[in-house]
Amino acid sequence: MSKSEGFRISAFWRQRVAGVPPIVATAVLLLMVSAFFATPAFATGVYEMPKFTPNTWVVDQAEVLSRINEGKISSALEDLAKQTGNEVRFVTVRRLDYGETPESFTKALFEKWFPTTEAQANQTLLMIDTVTNGAAIVSGDRVKSLLTDEIAKSVTDETLMAPLREGDKYNQAFLDASDRLVAVLSGEPDPGPPQIVEKVQVEGTFGKTEEADKGNAIAWIVGLLIAATVIPMATYYIYLAIQPSSSDGNG
Repeated sequence: MSKSEGFRISAFWRQRVAGVPPIVATAVLLLMVSAFFATPAFATGVYEMPKFTPNTWVVDQAEVLSRINEGKISSALEDLAKQTGNEVRFVTVRRLDYGETPESFTKALFEKWFPTTEAQANQTLLMIDTVTNGAAIVSGDRVKSLLTDEIAKSVTDETLMAPLREGDKYNQAFLDASDRLVAVLSGEPDPGPPQIVEKVQVEGTFGKTEEADKGNAIAWIVGLLIAATVIPMATYYIYLAIQPSSSDGNG
């Protein structure tokens, strides 16, 4: 671009912002810059994930787990590895790159951290992105005899999701998933997904109670209105009935 073209562009923008207060112009500029950089900053690709470290069991990039619960999960997964040789890693991210799915991301990360079939054999990787709560799990060949596809799907679709449906309870979700995976990969019977308490019946009971209370209240109001009308009238008629006898006595 020539200098003359640069001067013309500069003059054009000076004319555009000449009547705009400096604080407004600055705010607009900041909004434009933040809009340009915001989306890439929060999206996560496999290439941005840290290198694999053997003693790291939880990679909480979405920062949804408390330190206490992250420590509990890490301790349980470390004990599992020492006792059985089966290793589990949990990963959380805020948002996946455009076009990425939980399944494709988890598989690619699994292959990045464990590049050979032998390295993958006793590994399990569970991932969730917290924007969509999409989750996926990938495991090696040796693990599949214990962690079947059916159980793995139940872990992501039921065990992990049940607490999230109640209000994004990520700590509870990962604690439940950890307990179930540790049990299964230790060769113990699968405890299954958490029991879902039916709330429809409870709400129905409350509804019936409230309706009964309302019905009782209406009955009381109607009764009081009738009493307020009938009692004065009855009193008046009684008064009229006894009035002549009183007059006769006086005569």
